[in-house]
Order: sequence, then C-alpha cells, then structure tokens
Amino acid sequence: MKSDSAFCIGDAQGATASCRAAVIPPNTSHRVVEGTASATLIHLAPEAAVATMLCPEPGDTVDVWVRHGAMFSSGPMGMAALVAGAVEPDRSAWHPAVRHSLADLPALLADGPIRLGDLAQRVGLSESRLAHLFSAEVGLPFRAYVRWLRMQHAMRLFAAGRTLTEAAHGAGFADSAHLNRVCHSMFGAAPTQYGQLRLVDELGCP
Repeated sequence: MKSDSAFCIGDAQGATASCRAAVIPPNTSHRVVEGTASATLIHLAPEAAVATMLCPEPGDTVDVWVRHGAMFSSGPMGMAALVAGAVEPDRSAWHPAVRHSLADLPALLADGPIRLGDLAQRVGLSESRLAHLFSAEVGLPFRAYVRWLRMQHAMRLFAAGRTLTEAAHGAGFADSAHLNRVCHSMFGAAPTQYGQLRLVDELGCP
C-alpha cells in the first residue's frame, strides 16, 4: 500500500504504525486503523518474481512492513522496478500437477467450495502430495491461494458495479458477510471502505 499522505496500519499483535508505504506479505493478518483519501494497493501473486524482493524478510509485525515500505517508496525498489519485476514466473519447471491445478481453479470459483482432494484426483496425485507441491512452488498453501483468487474476482465484480452480494456469489463466497470477513483479513478493510474502487490488472495501466 502506498499513499502521498500518511495512513495507520496495525498487526495481529495490536501494534500500529503510521506510514506512507507498507509491504505486507501474503496470508498475513493486518488492518487499516486510519485510512487516507487516496492510496494505491498493489497485490502481487506470491510467485511473482518481484515478491521476494519486496519482502526480503517476511514477517507478521507492522515494523517489518513499514521498513520494507520505506525501501520500496524511497529506495531502488521503486515503481519502475516493481513494474519490471511484476511478471508471471516461468512455470515450465513446475510439477505438471501444479500447473494443471492453477489452470483449472479460475473456472471453479463460482461453484462454491473447491476441495483439494478433487483436484488431486484430477491430476493423479494424493491430496498430501499435491498440497506439498502447491505450497512449495506457488508460495502459499492451497486454501490461502484459493481465497486470494476469490478475493481478486470479487473485487473485480464489485468495481464493475455489481452489488456486494452479487460479487460475493459470483466469486464463490457463501454471502456478503463472508466476503467482508475475508476482505478485512486480506486487505485490512471491508470492500465498502474503499469508496471509488478502480482496478487495473497490470501495473502501469493508465
């Protein structure tokens, strides 16, 4: 998250900090304590090449997020470098089962729960083996990655003018309350707190 004016964020331990930029690792609980009129939220897939550069020492405390944010906003890891590094990774060396699972997931979102065991049967592996490969190569556990995909899709629908309930159902959430909880956990605030939401799928888009 990056802004021209200060905002306040907090971690799961109750600590807070005021800053103009923060880098929060994936699957990490956080909250926006006090927002700002305008800010840029950049959500990178954990397997993106630049992700490890932004989070050289992943941590779950606000002081680490703010320190990495300062490196991003004023150091060599600026927006130009971020754009250059935010590319899809080369997945050719990944296990075929992981590649097939990633290709299948987007089409399954609206159907509700996605079970790892069902995907494991599709690709001919045990559930435990696919879970291990998925975490190792994607950078997130399977369930966390599915939540990430659902959240992206829901926010696209919401930004396109769908109601919160329609966005929730379209992305496979049980209801708008479920979407609110996941959004608050993942982004630090509820969808309605973002006001006029504008999404771009690629950095550098006008």
